[in-house]
Amino acid sequence: MDSRDTDWDGVRLHVVTGKGGTGKTTVAAALALALASGGHKVLLVEVEGRQGIAQIFDLPPLPYEERRIAVAPDGGDVYALAVDPEEAMLEYLEMFYGMRRAGRALTKMGVLDFATTIAPGFRDVLVTGKTSEAVRRRGKDGKRVYDAVVLDAPPTGRITRFLNVTEEVADLARVGPIKNHSDLVRGVVKSPETAVHFVTLLEEMPVQETLDGLADLRAAGLPPGGVFINMVREPLLPQPVLDKAVKGRVDTAELVAGLEAAGLATGGDAKALAEALAEELAEHARRTEIERDERETLTAAERPSYELPLLADGVDLAGLYELAESIRTQGAA
Repeated sequence: MDSRDTDWDGVRLHVVTGKGGTGKTTVAAALALALASGGHKVLLVEVEGRQGIAQIFDLPPLPYEERRIAVAPDGGDVYALAVDPEEAMLEYLEMFYGMRRAGRALTKMGVLDFATTIAPGFRDVLVTGKTSEAVRRRGKDGKRVYDAVVLDAPPTGRITRFLNVTEEVADLARVGPIKNHSDLVRGVVKSPETAVHFVTLLEEMPVQETLDGLADLRAAGLPPGGVFINMVREPLLPQPVLDKAVKGRVDTAELVAGLEAAGLATGGDAKALAEALAEELAEHARRTEIERDERETLTAAERPSYELPLLADGVDLAGLYELAESIRTQGAA
């Protein structure tokens, strides 16, 4: 079994969050594959009911059960679980009250909605509780069932409250099973075995949400992880050329000469094409400069960062394995 050192040795629960549109679920899936590499067993969990894991791995909708969905590079298995709050509620009732059958009847009557109305954070406690149980679970041989658990968590704006909801519920229920359950979840989520990773793009809004989210985590006493910069585009031209282009100093006459020499266009057509190319070049240069500035802004986070490439053909299974390899190469798994 692979025993390579990583930036997150000792971490067993990897929570992945990010602003919508940053590729949060894709990065969570790639991280699970990377962690499983070399013969490990990893559970990938989703809690928002979107069946995002099934879509990424090109599978039918996942049921509420842990099942193997992928084989990792160099051996190792990725299992997946789409948490259903009602099923988690039934497990909870069975675990603490021995009333699964009665609980099934109660769920039909809307008891879950009733319970979450009385204690608004109870639904989140149920889904984080299921994840925490998987982190703690041991087999008959006494060994951990999973080497790591990756949680595809809610977006950045909700992540701190989602993970810290056990505090609120514990305040409502100071004794009894709910209190005990909340304490168990909190014991995992706030331990050194957990890291909350952020997925961002090199754009102003997701970068700012990442910095705000990290600040919120620290204030709540939750363990910040790394920053995954997704969909990174490599500059197409040398920096001196980009510096000129961003200032509007593109020599269109030189472009015209190049187009004519290559036999691509002549005369007025070459001039029109050169002007269009100059504008495209200036736009590329401006975007590259913005991305450079946002990358520098992220240094304020003082967290390990990992850059994942923009895949020209989109994220299919082959692309997912490519991202997993990039994560491993950079020492994140």
